[in-house]
Amino acid sequence: MTATGVPGTLRRTGAALAGGGSGTVYALLALVFAVVFAINPSFAQPPSLLAFAQQAAPLVVLAVGQYLVIVAGELDLSVGSLVGAQVVIAARLIDGQESATLPVLLLMVAFGAAVGLVNGLVTTVLKVPSIIATLGMMLVLYGAVRLWTGGAPTGALSEAFRTAGRGDAVELPLLGGVPWALLIAAAAGAAAVALMRAPQGRTLVAVGDNATAAAFSGARVWRVRTLAFVGSGVLATLAAILIGGFAGVTAQVGEGLEFSAITAVVLGGVVLGGGRGTVVAAIGGALAVEALFTLFNQLYLPSTIQPAVQGLIIIAAVAYASRERSRRSPRAPADAGGPEKSPREEV
Repeated sequence: MTATGVPGTLRRTGAALAGGGSGTVYALLALVFAVVFAINPSFAQPPSLLAFAQQAAPLVVLAVGQYLVIVAGELDLSVGSLVGAQVVIAARLIDGQESATLPVLLLMVAFGAAVGLVNGLVTTVLKVPSIIATLGMMLVLYGAVRLWTGGAPTGALSEAFRTAGRGDAVELPLLGGVPWALLIAAAAGAAAVALMRAPQGRTLVAVGDNATAAAFSGARVWRVRTLAFVGSGVLATLAAILIGGFAGVTAQVGEGLEFSAITAVVLGGVVLGGGRGTVVAAIGGALAVEALFTLFNQLYLPSTIQPAVQGLIIIAAVAYASRERSRRSPRAPADAGGPEKSPREEV
């Protein structure tokens, strides 16, 4: 590379880091990977990168679900406990029987959608702030599972169940095995991108940006936000399937994942409070968070540093969101609303 090219590259990288959004998070991801490669050159080999992608896939799926809720102006703190509950319930019901795998998977999807539906209706119909509603759900799930299992998970996941989390879909020359988890996370991300480009996705963003204006344009705010919670619950179930297959059943499964997902989304530049941010940036945030954790492991830093870093990222994101909103023109307060007629219908 020429001398002229190096400053140009540095300027472009600096502009990306200062610009926010997906440019920022992918520049950060590239920087973290560069440091990891310098410390451990073998990590740059395709099998290591595919193993990283397999490990990051559940967080990517969770971040996509959390993005749907956050961009709509809400927050879901229940996904970590939901993941833990789903894995424990699956192990208890399957108990190593291959024939029980499909029925239990269908039950898990229905249960995840039901939890999301309850979160959404409590938030929109009963008008309980989502941080309180989902915190309550988190405690309900945590306590119910501990009560049911006596604090010690029992049973076993079948091999068919674990294939999605730890199996390979195909063997490729030079690359090796391409994990199912990578393909599943990519499919979830692609589906979310397609949704956000559709009218429903634009309505979701509009509701997060200004619910009152969205209601005047004919959007049913309560329905849009409730469906976002349902999507988060279903994607948390998908993440539970991947985590159960990859890590198995433990008492700590799912612990803290809600904060990892929120950290990933806000690191991707998605504004807490709704109305701004992209799915691609949220996915980049999930990869960057996982890469940061990998870097910490390479540096032999204590695992206790991870929640501290997550907390700093969330605080910085909230401060940035508050600053950006204060610079925007004043507007009428958004109403989360329950099932209501649009303002035109009320006239």
